[in-house]
Amino acid sequence: MPELPDVEVFKEYLDATSLHQRIEVAHVLYEDLLRDVSASTVRRRLKGSELASSRRHGKHLFAEIGDDGWLRLHFGMTGELEYYEDGERPDHAALVLDFPDDNHLAFLNTRRFGEIGLVDDVDAFVEERGLGPDALSDGFDRDDFREALSGRSGTVKSALMNQSRMAGIGNVYADEALFHAGIHPKASPKDLGEETIGELYRTARRVMRRAIEARVEQFPDDFLIPRREEGAECPVCGGEIEKIEVSGRPTYFCGEHQSR
Repeated sequence: MPELPDVEVFKEYLDATSLHQRIEVAHVLYEDLLRDVSASTVRRRLKGSELASSRRHGKHLFAEIGDDGWLRLHFGMTGELEYYEDGERPDHAALVLDFPDDNHLAFLNTRRFGEIGLVDDVDAFVEERGLGPDALSDGFDRDDFREALSGRSGTVKSALMNQSRMAGIGNVYADEALFHAGIHPKASPKDLGEETIGELYRTARRVMRRAIEARVEQFPDDFLIPRREEGAECPVCGGEIEKIEVSGRPTYFCGEHQSR
């Protein structure tokens, strides 16, 4: 599932390809992805407008529709953006925006777990959805991170993925952050000392920034992501990658430097 780094890359892609172009037609192909809005309303409000700017909060991407609110995209498990010129419409296009000169932006959603919506106010939407602060925002400091983990029962991995406490970290980047911080995914947040929490905060943010810099494709050599396979060799210490289940999610970690 696309997580914070993936959606940040999508945001940068949208900014580079699609801002400030007049939308001639908006095609809604997968109406089952619409949330609290009709296809006719999406088509009407997008037609003739421009995407003036964009914002990201956690795993949600927002594109400003001139003075008429925001287009909201949630990528689900398989969502992505594709800007194309001429040619055939790409497979699994859920929403397509037609620009002048036969240019297009497509929101693809192969497994149809994504969401398309319109919101008048991004901050109000975040509050209504009960989303916590964005995990990579400048305003989310170490004290906020400590508060997000404090008093949490269960595992530290589950706490990192709790979108109501901090938005954006999912299964893959929770594993990656814990891997680099040397913390077992089943450790209890209540057992983490102040120094360990501070290290995890710095590590989680550093991991996400490095993934964004890598365009979530060519990951650094010390990343776990390319080695999410039981029995793979740990790129940090040479130990063996193990697979367990945490909160119903497949979880990968190093049995050596992340031992309990």
